[in-house]
Amino acid sequence: MTFPRSSGILLHPTSLPGPYGIGELGAEAHDFADFLRESGQRIWQVLPLGPTGYGDSPYQCFSAFAGNPMLISVDRLVEHGYLDARDLAGKPEFSNDDVDFGAVIAWKQPLLRKAFAAFTRSAGADREAFNAFCERHSFWLDEFALFMALKEVHELASWTEWGRGLALREPVALERARTDLRAEVEGNKFIQFEFERQWCDLKAHCTRNDIRIMGDVPIYVALDSADVWANRELFELDEKGRPRVVAGVPPDYFSATGQLWGNPIYCWDAHAKSGYGWWIARFRRALEMLDMIRLDHFRGFEAHYEIPAGDVTAVNGAWVKGPGAAFFEALKQGLESLPIVAENLGVITPEVESLRRQFGFPGMAILQFAFGNDPQAPNFKPHNYPHHAVAYTGTHDNDTVAGWWTSRPGAGSIRTAADVEKELAYACRYLNTDGSDINWVMIRTLMASVADTVLFPLQDVLGVGSEGRMNLPGSSSGNWRWRFRREKLTPAISGQLKEWAETYER
Repeated sequence: MTFPRSSGILLHPTSLPGPYGIGELGAEAHDFADFLRESGQRIWQVLPLGPTGYGDSPYQCFSAFAGNPMLISVDRLVEHGYLDARDLAGKPEFSNDDVDFGAVIAWKQPLLRKAFAAFTRSAGADREAFNAFCERHSFWLDEFALFMALKEVHELASWTEWGRGLALREPVALERARTDLRAEVEGNKFIQFEFERQWCDLKAHCTRNDIRIMGDVPIYVALDSADVWANRELFELDEKGRPRVVAGVPPDYFSATGQLWGNPIYCWDAHAKSGYGWWIARFRRALEMLDMIRLDHFRGFEAHYEIPAGDVTAVNGAWVKGPGAAFFEALKQGLESLPIVAENLGVITPEVESLRRQFGFPGMAILQFAFGNDPQAPNFKPHNYPHHAVAYTGTHDNDTVAGWWTSRPGAGSIRTAADVEKELAYACRYLNTDGSDINWVMIRTLMASVADTVLFPLQDVLGVGSEGRMNLPGSSSGNWRWRFRREKLTPAISGQLKEWAETYER
């Protein structure tokens, strides 16, 4: 699929400003969309929007279909009459610069329950809309709402630890749980209804302002998710529900032991026999919420890396063929369009690129990686871009541009100081810069390139250093926390972005 020539900003909603410790889908989100419009930007890219689990990663969610309750605007709940302004008066002194997920969850969950209690006493249009929402989304909502209620009962323990009856979904145990936890299940459905209402309101605001929302569909789901619990036959699990093999990537230039992600692997034969129905439903849900999809780890659909469950590194894994073209043909048959960007980073084989080209998906190019020893460095140089490409200064997994420019390899790094100096010297020659305002130099370079779509993390627009890095792959703490302050979005920044968008016809 061909996208119109445009530029945009990558910013996950958790990073939005506001007084409640985490970005929300209320006024601040609408204000950011207004900033994009005023700056001539036409795309807002977000990370996965699901309810995060352990480690707070949006790539390890309790559901591939649900929304994150922590993004719900409490101010909007006050406007709807589900909360009183006095309910918000005793909030903790949250940081304006990063998210303390534990503190936010502890404060916000009781407010959401209180809002549900108020909703149960209401009637009229909201109740009718809620019933319609529950009916329309019953495919995933019923099991997710029960799953989350059961997690609360089991003090958030993984479903594999619930005991045989519930873990293996024995009918008697499930029916008893649905009866005993009816109110809790209904409350979880209400929370998803409110997330949906606020998200749809924001998306409509973006659409009115000619802004497309680009989201992320991770290839894998978390083991501790409603998706796996309710569909065990679609995953490579043993009789107790434990993974036989798990996902990751092998050792490479960036890691001597590879990356052990730990997600369960799909039983692709079972998916094929079902006509890929679960995947079609997943994409349909995503396309209700998004205008464009970044399909994470695209290469896994051609061949995926399986690691024996229980291994502590990714060294002993093996590549196994994935569903390939049959998968995407099924999606084409089941959906009206596939506005997909293929995340084709890392070591990519000719077979992967052939699959991507067969279906017309643009690939990604990361400017930060153009000057060093990345296997795809030649493809990341702007003079080699095809028009049909999506180019970034960096992604959520990179250091910020400013951090990359000033940081030096630490102990244990596979890159030497000499490697870094050589890389930066080449970048100076290529970009015709002495390194001053390197973030703006790289943004302008991409704006002027032939790539149809160019995107910049907001951290790079603001010139934030390594303290703004969103995620460090392989680490389990301190990620996903960065937030910005509204006053940082100055008229000068907006004006510069708009000038270049107009100059380079984006």
